[in-house]
Amino acid sequence: MAKDPNSDSFLSNSGGEKTPLSRAFPAIARRDFLGGVSAGTILGLIGTDVMATPAIAAQVATAAPDAADYPPVRTGLRGQYPGSFEVAHDVRDGDFAGPVSATDTGEHYDLVVVGAGISGLSAAHFWRRALDGNGGGPGQRILILDNHDDFGGHAKRNEFHVEGRTIVTYGGTMSIETPFPYSYTAKGLLAELGIDPTTQAKYDKSATVFAGMGAGVFFDKAHFGVDKMVPGFGKRPYAEFFADAPLSPVARADLIRLFTEKRDWLPGLTPEARADALKKISYQDFLVKHVGIGPDALKFFAGHGYRNNMRVDTCPAWVAMRNHAPGFSGMEIAEAIEAESANFHFPDGNASVARLLVNRLVPDAIPDARDMDSVVAARADYSKLDVAGRPVRIRLSSIVVRVEHPGEAARTGMVPTTVEKAVRIVYAKPDGTRASVSAGGVVLACFNNIIPFMVPELPAPQREALRYASKVPMQYTSVVLRNAHALNALGVRSVQSPFGYHGTLLLDQAISVGGYAAPASIDDPVVVKLIRNPNAPGLSRKDQNRAGRGDMLATPFATSEREVRAQLQGMLGSAGFDHKRDILAITVNRWPHGYAYTYDTLGDPDVPERDRPHVIGRQPWGRITIANADSAAQAFTNAAIDMGHRAVGELLVARGLT
Repeated sequence: MAKDPNSDSFLSNSGGEKTPLSRAFPAIARRDFLGGVSAGTILGLIGTDVMATPAIAAQVATAAPDAADYPPVRTGLRGQYPGSFEVAHDVRDGDFAGPVSATDTGEHYDLVVVGAGISGLSAAHFWRRALDGNGGGPGQRILILDNHDDFGGHAKRNEFHVEGRTIVTYGGTMSIETPFPYSYTAKGLLAELGIDPTTQAKYDKSATVFAGMGAGVFFDKAHFGVDKMVPGFGKRPYAEFFADAPLSPVARADLIRLFTEKRDWLPGLTPEARADALKKISYQDFLVKHVGIGPDALKFFAGHGYRNNMRVDTCPAWVAMRNHAPGFSGMEIAEAIEAESANFHFPDGNASVARLLVNRLVPDAIPDARDMDSVVAARADYSKLDVAGRPVRIRLSSIVVRVEHPGEAARTGMVPTTVEKAVRIVYAKPDGTRASVSAGGVVLACFNNIIPFMVPELPAPQREALRYASKVPMQYTSVVLRNAHALNALGVRSVQSPFGYHGTLLLDQAISVGGYAAPASIDDPVVVKLIRNPNAPGLSRKDQNRAGRGDMLATPFATSEREVRAQLQGMLGSAGFDHKRDILAITVNRWPHGYAYTYDTLGDPDVPERDRPHVIGRQPWGRITIANADSAAQAFTNAAIDMGHRAVGELLVARGLT
């Protein structure tokens, strides 16, 4: 069947026509992406032994107990891995148009949740809590379906076993944090789960373990003439830092001026007018047209992502200013008041939040995950997630392909008069067969983009609104190193690489929680996180996301491993690093459909909140409601929680249970 021209496999041109990615970039190589320089340059320096090195994806996992049945220890290509999304693409492409046949399992649930991420798990929790004591509670029958082999959605846990010790890290959602306060609902849920986000200092020993290590920038030979790590970014005087960088005298002078000079680059405007002006230009235009930096200096910002991965050419200057980009210190600018929430980072990121929710829903699956002090070390029993007769069941590797009301309700959206079997849900099983269950109501806690194809009975304006956004592709590559010696010798814990295949390197924080022990010194094995955001400069922000998604889906693990080895060798080789000796494991967490899309003042129309696509798209339809971070247009965990709570409230109203 012909591919839908409005899908994310197409780019839009200025005339609104659609061009397939294959034609838009008929010969584009990944090295041509701003954030994806090939390893070829570095390979030429270190020889072809990178290619000859056996893939190490299974080395660590085989040391873990029951590795085959414990998804967190699976290495190689994870995140949205092969097998987890292809059927969803078939749904998008029309392969399930019309009636969808399936084997009826005979199962009926009070609630089915599509998506076992934090929003879906929260929705199930809120449903049980709302009905507890009202004839519901433990008696409520809930089924949660997810297309992955693990729960948590983007809040994914990577687990490694090295020389008798367990090492965990995050494969997606990193921290409990937002630039605005958590709602009463989200704060209440964290407290209910035993999480106090204000206690980070109690657990984080990074400043001691990694003393003397700070931020650096890696300049590569292909773009700056030499491979060179320059430490001390943001700590050393900028004139001294840039004097060490392999830059032309003009570029060096431009950057020193940008970072140090306090000047009003938009003179003659009121603070309010200045803010409005910054919202209407990109940060790149601000730097070039107002600050006057040249093309050589602009290369320093290549690949740098601001909030929600906006690049220098698509990020509004106002957003760059709010994210502490240089160039604004001498300007009086009217700003909206923001009050950031407390920031807490578990060793496995917000996978710990998901695991605590699973404990509340299916206690037998993670019995020891009681609170923030016990959850990281707790082991999950995946065989207990989907047990017949239990009030809540979590069924993994089950891709939902159709959600529909029977009869007249499907056409009109009118709430069915009978609660029993009000909604039919069809999902594809790993063996390729299809099964169906029925439910009194459904919460869709999956991506907005797939919902119009999964629920074709939705009104056309709602389907269009749900397809508006283009999710931000993200890749978190977890690399276990034998130790942190090379990083320490170079004096870096974080590294920006303007043209690197991965734009950012982060050394995992040394956080010990309960029975989980973090590295105690630089001699212990550590995890570095390599973050990749492939993109195509010059395109609109949405089309950059689509291009990056296409690139990410086309990249096999073998290519990612080669790039990881080459980039780390180039960055750290001068300090004695040897990729063959020092890399113990690699897990590539790719998220082609990553962060929720957020609006910006350059690429999105300025309309009232009620007219935003995410608000139109999330409207309830009969006994179907919509949760997820997409429905908040915010890529934060608290938004996912709040949307789960809202969706449950709407469904309770539809069922007359409030």
